[in-house]
Amino acid sequence: MKLSLLAAVAAAALAPALAHAEAATPPAASAQPAPTAAEAEAFVADAEKTLAALNEYSQRSAWVQETYITDDTNWLLAKANSESTDAGVRFAKGAARFDHTVVDPVTRRKLELLKRALVLPASSRPGASKELADISAQLDTIFAASTVDIDGKALTINDLEQLLRTERDPAKTREIWVKWHDAAKPMRSLYPRLVSLSNEGARELGYPDTGALWRSWYDMPPAQFEATEERLWTQVEPLYKNLHCYVRAKLNAKYGDAVQPKTGPIRADLTGNMWAQSWGAIYDIVKPADGPGLGYDLTQSLVAHGYDPMKMVKTGENFYTAAGFAPLPDTFWKRSQFTKPRDRDVVCHASAWDVDDKDDLRVKMCIHINDEDFYTVHHELGHNFYQRAYKDQPTLFRNGANDGFHEAIGDYAGLNALTPTYLKQIGLIDAAPGPEADIPYLLNMALEKVAILPWALLVDKWRWQVFAGQTTPEHYTDAWNALRLKYQGVTPPVPRGPDTFDPGAKFHVADSTPYARYYLADIYEFQFYRAACRQAGWKGPLNRCSVYGNKDVGARFNAMLKLGQSKPWPEALAAFTGEHDIDASAISEYFAPLNAWLTRQNKGRACGW
Repeated sequence: MKLSLLAAVAAAALAPALAHAEAATPPAASAQPAPTAAEAEAFVADAEKTLAALNEYSQRSAWVQETYITDDTNWLLAKANSESTDAGVRFAKGAARFDHTVVDPVTRRKLELLKRALVLPASSRPGASKELADISAQLDTIFAASTVDIDGKALTINDLEQLLRTERDPAKTREIWVKWHDAAKPMRSLYPRLVSLSNEGARELGYPDTGALWRSWYDMPPAQFEATEERLWTQVEPLYKNLHCYVRAKLNAKYGDAVQPKTGPIRADLTGNMWAQSWGAIYDIVKPADGPGLGYDLTQSLVAHGYDPMKMVKTGENFYTAAGFAPLPDTFWKRSQFTKPRDRDVVCHASAWDVDDKDDLRVKMCIHINDEDFYTVHHELGHNFYQRAYKDQPTLFRNGANDGFHEAIGDYAGLNALTPTYLKQIGLIDAAPGPEADIPYLLNMALEKVAILPWALLVDKWRWQVFAGQTTPEHYTDAWNALRLKYQGVTPPVPRGPDTFDPGAKFHVADSTPYARYYLADIYEFQFYRAACRQAGWKGPLNRCSVYGNKDVGARFNAMLKLGQSKPWPEALAAFTGEHDIDASAISEYFAPLNAWLTRQNKGRACGW
């Protein structure tokens, strides 16, 4: 008989103590039978029933807590989350019992999804789960509660992010950057234990470490997924390096050689972003020296056309209904939060909700009438229409094809929402500007969509190295900055010592939120967009395409959405695009006019670092 993994681990631990007793101990009369296919099917059915009920309970608790923050709603949410986590752990480890049971493909996929559901798995050793939960909570608390003193004011990370967007004094940006990154130092002593505990749990699930577990989520062996990410990077790296070269020259022109040299990496704090993951805040520094600009101001157009929060959301809904999707249910308009209430604290961070896994769809935002929220509305509704499309799937398949798909669906819609062609179609601008506006538009877009790619790649690469033991605690920050240099071509404004923990300055590291999803989403987004434009017969530059109102595109789009997570993601991708592999060439195609322009601007410069 083949022991389950958990039983095998326990047996191995006991072997030395029992070695001398084995000769005198008669063999067991019978061995425990291997689990059967029928047992696996019953296990999955129980898991789906339990998780469906817990999910609705958790969603309702979370909605109340985020839209009516009190001590009581905090308690209710914590209780719901604890119960959901306990169930997730129980079912993940239970699913591992059937690793060697022959079952039908649907049951096997559900078992694998249950095993992969844990981000930080705790082992079955008494006390391990609580210790891991306590450390995770401490890391979260350090990040959330940290403030730093700037000019006598205690500022949170949200305050610092806004300040860094507009601050142009390099001494002040350096101060902001250093003080926030230093605030993460207390995490340095906690993180190694989190890694050890999580790896212990991952091994019980059959993975060598937690990083391998994370890489297993993508319907391919972990090593193949890592190679896929690198392949995608080789497709976009030339464009990124061209953008980097141009931006560095502009920063050098503004600040001089002593602050930003003409060659080498970019000083991270000069990018207008705490992590140099997006550079849009410094468009005023890097914008083309001549030319007409975009030719319109979307925020001003929204105001001039009488947009309020409700009209913003109705316009976003119309993008989807014009493509053939049914309107959102009446309950969406009654139960969503579109503006910040005056009488209570709420979480304003934009999010889309599927409260009952059926029809109770909602959006939670505090909408402002500006171009950023116009994009965000289209993005968040993408989640809602995706959620409704797969609502008839079994519980374990009610999710995106992988964790990158959900973000990419919304980003695809948001990308269309900002095109001048679409803005003219819906009457927000009188005429789309001519080709002379393409470079400002694409440059502004690239500062967000291209600049983030190496960052989104390296965050998890660092964690994979840590989980695998390739990076030890005394080298945490050194390894982090080595990856930032290798992929982003950025450097800290000051040397960083071994007592620092610069990775913890990013929420997703402190919170143990995997980051590969954002890398994938940014690539899928453009792949979806190119496929839609091809289907619509678009012949012009890709950045000017709009598929608004095209029901044929909408039908193929829905064919992908309704699959949920029932099929491996290549099958879902093919249902819409006709392509079976993720491909970053769509990014190169979208930004081709900009890349040619950047090449001309960079003539004679020593690019790279």
